[in-house]
Amino acid sequence: MTTPNKTLLLYQELNTAEIRQAQRQLSTGALHRIAPGVLTSLDQDQWPSLIARERIRVLAALFPESVMGPRNAFVGGMPVEGVMYLEYRYTRRVELPGITILLRKGYGPIYGDTPMMGRPIYFPSEARTLLGNLTRSRKAPNDQPTKTVSRAEVENRLIAISDARGEQALSKLRDEAKLVAQTLGLASELKKLDDLIGAILGTRQADMSTVTGKGLTAAIPYDAQRLSRLEDLASVLRATPLRESSCSIKSQTGRVNFAFLESYFSNFIEGTEFEIQEARAFVLQGKPITERPKDSHDIIGVFRQASDTGWANQTLSTGESVLKQLRERHADQMRARPEVMPGQFKTQANWAGNTLFVAPRLVRGTLIEASKILPTVPVGLARALFAMFMVSEIHPFSDGNGRLARLVMNAELSVANRYRIIVPTLYREEYLDCLRVLTREGEPKPFLDAMQWIQGWTAAFDYEDLDKTIDTMATCNAFERSRIQHRLLMNCSGL
Repeated sequence: MTTPNKTLLLYQELNTAEIRQAQRQLSTGALHRIAPGVLTSLDQDQWPSLIARERIRVLAALFPESVMGPRNAFVGGMPVEGVMYLEYRYTRRVELPGITILLRKGYGPIYGDTPMMGRPIYFPSEARTLLGNLTRSRKAPNDQPTKTVSRAEVENRLIAISDARGEQALSKLRDEAKLVAQTLGLASELKKLDDLIGAILGTRQADMSTVTGKGLTAAIPYDAQRLSRLEDLASVLRATPLRESSCSIKSQTGRVNFAFLESYFSNFIEGTEFEIQEARAFVLQGKPITERPKDSHDIIGVFRQASDTGWANQTLSTGESVLKQLRERHADQMRARPEVMPGQFKTQANWAGNTLFVAPRLVRGTLIEASKILPTVPVGLARALFAMFMVSEIHPFSDGNGRLARLVMNAELSVANRYRIIVPTLYREEYLDCLRVLTREGEPKPFLDAMQWIQGWTAAFDYEDLDKTIDTMATCNAFERSRIQHRLLMNCSGL
């Protein structure tokens, strides 16, 4: 006969001989009874931590074929305020060291429920968990939490599922919920779940209780979380004085030279890579484009909007008119690439690394609502940075969003007689890194610091002589790619 580990003995796991042996040790004081069928050699002050560690084993032994209650399942199977709800054969309150077990008479495991740790205690399916949490819950006594979460929490969970796995995951979940509801008799709960999913998918109206849900069901639905991020940035921009460089370019030659360099570097950020003199030949000197015509026209498209005063000074409008304005700008910018639907908002979700941008059906509403924040931001660099991040964060088109965002930014700078911003090749990663931090962590300082610095860098050159400007930028490492081997210099002073 094997000798069981005496830290925790469960009669449910022992054979008859082992149980008799444990009972003899219990009578001699070598073991202690925590609960019927639950023994340990540990002192009483260690029992709560023991039960916490071995919670699933203990519950499976004491209440076999039970199912985790909806609220505990909603938080991954953990106790809520020291309470575990279980669906079981009868209703009872059981006190164990450090935890209260509230048994509720209900259904045992059904199809889709999963045994936990290979033991006879079951974790309910996602569909069963959500339906269970939409059951009307009676007011709980003061010493225990309710057995379900709020409707708002279910709403947020459904939105999170859609964001993480796509809208098709909600459709699949709804189908699974229909089978669960039929088995468990949860018709009214299914109706609530069906309404919530339909509202999130945009196929029906429903009263939503969260800010995010209200955005999804607005007349023109919008991404409330993105709007919150944009409002946070606007608040910082309103309260933070920024260093700004007034534009000193006076001649048409200087403006054309600047527009060429702006376009060249803006496209390089997006992976459209040419040698600078090669790009100069087809943009400024009219050299016929025989190779890589689409890439070449990408540079020309940005150059056209950076050099034409109508486009270069076109600031963003407010409200629904911003939709027409951005579509027209994008249509002109990308007119040589019909495959990316110039001037048409995206129809498929788009990503950058791990960042998922605003869903296609929320683009219009998010642009409209975000544009209403724009006039509250101070004119100049602050408003330019907000406009750029607004377009970048929403990513309204299937391609060309980064270039469009920088054109929008620079238009806000032009009308305020501030220097437009060039982001040189060697600064690409700093620029993208600070955008990622703002997008993912909501931290604007790296973005503001980087953009103030690079505007100062841009303003340090004389754009009247293009050859001289290119040579000086090269000396400052602007065309280099490795941040390990090179550092971007401030007009070659090393500052």
